[in-house]
Amino acid sequence: MSVEKINSSENPTFPHILSHATKVSGLIFLSGQTPVDVNGNLVAGGIQDHTRQCINNLGNVLKAAGSSWEKVVKVNVYLKNMDDFGAMNEVYEKLLPNPKPARTCIQAAKLPNDVDVEMEAIAAT
Repeated sequence: MSVEKINSSENPTFPHILSHATKVSGLIFLSGQTPVDVNGNLVAGGIQDHTRQCINNLGNVLKAAGSSWEKVVKVNVYLKNMDDFGAMNEVYEKLLPNPKPARTCIQAAKLPNDVDVEMEAIAAT
């Protein structure tokens, strides 16, 4: 089985701890993306701006892997506060194509750099 590690030049990289994605046998496993810009700085705004940035960052990785949001089969969303669920969903609903992929959304006690949202995905090639 072939295993390919993928990184997007449009996202900050952390090669010492992870790849943005790993592609194997028709599937792409995307690492969690937080609401940071290409320089690794937290984008300004609240949960809706941060959700948008996470989705954009995942989109960058999908593009680098030769896939797209239309091929995403599963999304995991980690929220710092479940009270942000509705506001996150407003952006998620608008930005992801229909039909939506399967999804899990949980509240996480602590996310990297104390961000309010992190998202990861699995896509087909």
